[in-house]
Amino acid sequence: MEVIQGKDYSKDLVLTTALPAFLVSDLLKCPNLPSLPSVAINVLKIARTEHPSVSEYANAIERDPALTMRIITLANSAFFSRTHIKVHTCHEAAARLGLDATLAAVMSFSLLQNRAVDTHYQRVWMRSIIASLAARHLAIHLCADMAGPVFTAALLQDIGIIALRATYPIESSHLYAEAALSHRQLSESEQRLFGCDHSQVGAWIAAKWGVPTPLAQRICDSHGEYDIAAPDMVCIQLSGPIADAWLSSNPAQSLVTVIREFETYRGTHTISLRHLLENIQQQLPALADMLQMAAPPLQDNESLLAEAQQLLFRQTLQLNARLEMQQAELALLRQRQDELEERSRTDTLTGLANRAWLEEQMQKRFALCQQQSRILSVVFIDLDHFKKLNDKYGHQMGDQVLEKFGKTLQALIREGDLAGRWGGEEFLIILPDENAKAAHVFAKRIGERLEKIPMGRDGNVPIHVSVSIGIACLNDGGFGSAGELIDAADKSMYFIKRTGRGGIAVYGERGAPITPIDD
Repeated sequence: MEVIQGKDYSKDLVLTTALPAFLVSDLLKCPNLPSLPSVAINVLKIARTEHPSVSEYANAIERDPALTMRIITLANSAFFSRTHIKVHTCHEAAARLGLDATLAAVMSFSLLQNRAVDTHYQRVWMRSIIASLAARHLAIHLCADMAGPVFTAALLQDIGIIALRATYPIESSHLYAEAALSHRQLSESEQRLFGCDHSQVGAWIAAKWGVPTPLAQRICDSHGEYDIAAPDMVCIQLSGPIADAWLSSNPAQSLVTVIREFETYRGTHTISLRHLLENIQQQLPALADMLQMAAPPLQDNESLLAEAQQLLFRQTLQLNARLEMQQAELALLRQRQDELEERSRTDTLTGLANRAWLEEQMQKRFALCQQQSRILSVVFIDLDHFKKLNDKYGHQMGDQVLEKFGKTLQALIREGDLAGRWGGEEFLIILPDENAKAAHVFAKRIGERLEKIPMGRDGNVPIHVSVSIGIACLNDGGFGSAGELIDAADKSMYFIKRTGRGGIAVYGERGAPITPIDD
């Protein structure tokens, strides 16, 4: 392998082409790496200068008569010639081709020498040739001024495969024999086996030859994620799947992938895929012949595209059906999750909040009130003589009374309030933004409702219950925590218990229950 003036240009690509150390060592030791003759090396040397010219290219190429004739033939081909005027000199040919296409031709002609016997080698190069035609067509529509560099990068994007095969013939023989692998799967397998993929190796090889750094970088990025901000790279990255579809044993199915790839890049919606395939079909035979390769047989692109569209339609329907099923399953899972969360917060007997949820909400609401200087009242309720009720009527009746009382509370609270069962026959109600007076009015309604509505029946005999209620308001005491506020309401409730039950008490400003408020 020759390197210009002994300089290692691969060091110019610092991050994106970094290869594992073992791989670099093995590549450097490999005697069969793709290499370039002196003429190609000289052309690359010129390409790296600040202002390369057509004359310099032509002078370097003319040192090899066979290469000169092939460059002239290429310039006169239907691919590059838009007139009937033939060129006869290398200078005229290079002027018609342009610097980038001339560079690509020199490298491809040089690299294809004496390799025609290798079937896999031919397939790799045929993929690259088809990709370069596709990339050039795309670039003409998306970034016309970059058509030359795009063509060259697409042509060289798979050179790393040849390098890996030469360096690791045993390990890579099985890998590259798996025709069923897509190119993306192939890259993933290379990553597992070599620690990088062939696009990175190809960029390293190209840099070793001394190609311009932007060209080596495009080779490196040729198999990466689409960068919509760089249309030249999108052209190169789309060209590979197009070439894969062209060479596929099931081209219609592979074209579905191409259509989907086109959909990912909004700029390609103006490009006719049918015209692109027709362009490849027209240009490929002549270009392959000049590179001394056998072009794949011609295809009925119209029929292939129609079949691909039908496959895409069926796959889209199947995908939508699976998506709808997954969405239904997800909705069911969310519903079950909501139900589980609701159950974790709910007292199963009364349907009100359970103690754990009450305590959690009290902590949050207490902190919020302190941060925003808002008020909060707590109503603590105990059903009077509940033990006697259980002893007289049984626990089943006691449960019915608790259940009915829970529904009564739920009907009385407003949106934003929270009523829950504290434990046994004790209940707690959180009243945001309510002072003690408003909480007292609410508590009074509870007593009035209990006087009118029985909480149970023993046959035809209604069972009425009374309650002892304690109230504490955040702004009526120096409460340091939610627990202290609840304790204050609890003490007020027990004050009523000790003084006869069936009443309401509000916690006083000095931290002690006061006399019940008169109705």
